[in-house]
Amino acid sequence: MKIDVIIKSGFIFGLAIISTACSLIRLDTGFSYDDALEKRIIDQQEDRFAEIDLLALDAEIIDYLDAHFNALQTWDTEQRTWDKVSLLQELLFSEEHLNIQYEDSANYTAIEVFHQQKANCLALMNLYIAMARHLGIDANYHTVKVRPSWDRRGELLVISEHINATGRVSHDSRYIVDFTPEVSLQQLTAAIVSDQHARALYFNNLGVEKLIAGDIKEALPFFKNALWLEPELEIAWNNIGAAYNRLAEFELAEYSYKRSFDLDNTTAAAIGNLARLYSSQGNTARAERYFAAIERFNKKNPYYHYLLGNDAYNAGNYKQAEKHYINALRRKQVEPDFYYALGLTYGELGQEVEANQLMQLGRAVQELGDQVYRSSNQQARLIQNNNSILRQGSSGISIVFNQGEY
Repeated sequence: MKIDVIIKSGFIFGLAIISTACSLIRLDTGFSYDDALEKRIIDQQEDRFAEIDLLALDAEIIDYLDAHFNALQTWDTEQRTWDKVSLLQELLFSEEHLNIQYEDSANYTAIEVFHQQKANCLALMNLYIAMARHLGIDANYHTVKVRPSWDRRGELLVISEHINATGRVSHDSRYIVDFTPEVSLQQLTAAIVSDQHARALYFNNLGVEKLIAGDIKEALPFFKNALWLEPELEIAWNNIGAAYNRLAEFELAEYSYKRSFDLDNTTAAAIGNLARLYSSQGNTARAERYFAAIERFNKKNPYYHYLLGNDAYNAGNYKQAEKHYINALRRKQVEPDFYYALGLTYGELGQEVEANQLMQLGRAVQELGDQVYRSSNQQARLIQNNNSILRQGSSGISIVFNQGEY
């Protein structure tokens, strides 16, 4: 049986174990750029789907916006922008208006989302950004990594990443609009991406849906188009490798997986797929070396230890949970949930002083941290830049554990 990991956006699809920015997989795959193989894979000279405009609005949408926004009168520029963001949120999500519903496979353009009234995260952002820009609101696609999770789809494991929208309200504040604000995100992994990058993610997602449905040859043109738009989109390289693997095009599959890992060595997706490819071909020694690299990587991954801690906690093994949560915190100190989890564990162990200290630290990190990552029931959030001080490269809060070596 062929088991591949694939990656999807908006959620973005891909198959992998999600890592942190500071964790790398130490492995030399022997990859070297091969122009001939690249041209076999990205075998087009133009956008094959140029007729698809993700951000186009039709007359009905424009009339809808005009009918609701013409009456909005606020003289202050900052307040007017926030009023527009708030009203647009209401139009998209409230039961009295469009009431757009989440559907994982709804990879739609802005126009399709408006009329179908369902979308995944990327599709909803297509509509939101198109509407916002029409109204004069600054709006950009914004990607954030999700906490490790995966979904078994037949012979595929699907890993999701996340996309939302952000824009400036004033020189010192911005907003975040999120279709699924309750999703658990990784701290300090957010990045604004270009419209073209988002377009590449859209075609990657279409390819993933075809791959899941078993329409492998139909998936290829979408992955190829994604790579033509963004030749360094590592998740599309991984996913087209999965397609080639199923078509028994093993040279192209191996090259694609290696290319993906060469572009991003902080994720185990491509390495895991390579390991399974080598194992299926009888190259046991190489497969074991790759699996061992993933195991070493996992031990450095704070979210891996957090998941192990959750398993131990749920099983009532609180001393083991304590060890895993401490290991997670040692590897990443700006994740509030790590503090909360360890605090709850100390509570179960009867260590009330330590429990209270950890819960207070968790609240402090959450208050000081980037508000992009806070779970909320609000799709639109206003963020003051001076409240987000735990940035990449910041020393943050230093924690010293006295419980011994783990």
